[in-house]
Amino acid sequence: MLKFILVKLTQALVSVFGASIIVFLLARASGDPVNLMVSANATTEEIESLRATLGLDRSLLEQYLTFLSNALRGDFGQSIHYHRPAVDVVMSSVGATLMLGSIAFLVTVLLAVPAGVYAAARRDGRFDRCVRGLAAAAQALPSPWVGTLLILLFSVTLGVLPTSGSQGWQSFILPVTTLVIFAIAGLLRLTRSSMLETLGTEYVRFARVKGVSERAVLWRHAFRNASLSVLTLGALVLLSMLSGSIIVETVFGWPGIGRAVVQAVNQRDFPVVQVIVLFMSVAYIMGNFVVDVLYACLNPRIRSA
Repeated sequence: MLKFILVKLTQALVSVFGASIIVFLLARASGDPVNLMVSANATTEEIESLRATLGLDRSLLEQYLTFLSNALRGDFGQSIHYHRPAVDVVMSSVGATLMLGSIAFLVTVLLAVPAGVYAAARRDGRFDRCVRGLAAAAQALPSPWVGTLLILLFSVTLGVLPTSGSQGWQSFILPVTTLVIFAIAGLLRLTRSSMLETLGTEYVRFARVKGVSERAVLWRHAFRNASLSVLTLGALVLLSMLSGSIIVETVFGWPGIGRAVVQAVNQRDFPVVQVIVLFMSVAYIMGNFVVDVLYACLNPRIRSA
């Protein structure tokens, strides 16, 4: 098990290194921030002086090595737009994203997993058909359209919920609903299909022959073995929500890292973009590492694969 963890950890660290290179290059592909910071009457000397101050007059290799060296010490530089540490700019937005993502994920799991389990238990029944239809419809709805429609209905027409911001519990309802509608559809359908595959196995039939209660068959025997695939998708859903849903946060003006990265890209604020995207990348990579370890714990055969 220790060897398995070390191999996976090494792969994760290599992936983080590769992600840092990609993030660094993509940030600079958006353009030169100096053009946004100087006035129209700025002289060539003033422009070059500003580029030297920001370190943009050096080669890409030199800039990357400086970025990597500083990043290993926890220093991601100063925000070009806000003139304060880029990490501080990002951390001021992390709390709002974590709170929104945590609530949305909790609602998604509480609704999707039981619905998927019982839909599989009542295959082709009324509940199953209803659940499948709603899940298919939810996956076909784009998040920006859903968010805009919810704002139009509940904020503009009815005037019962705020259109943006994070003031009070009412401001969570529309963005959480938008996140949940799409996420719940995929998790529900995967839970149902995994349960159907497991319910057809011999050990489940044997448990029923022994007289085990249907509830115990579903949750103790079937779901436990169907949970591997559900765990994978659930982890991805959680990471996407905790890393910041860019579209949803932008639509609802949510002060999280999703909206912050859009603003940073528009402002060509390299340090902030690098911190946010690298944070998201590391979150996904380490999340996959944790899932791999959990896989190995749940299914020992994976360790020797």
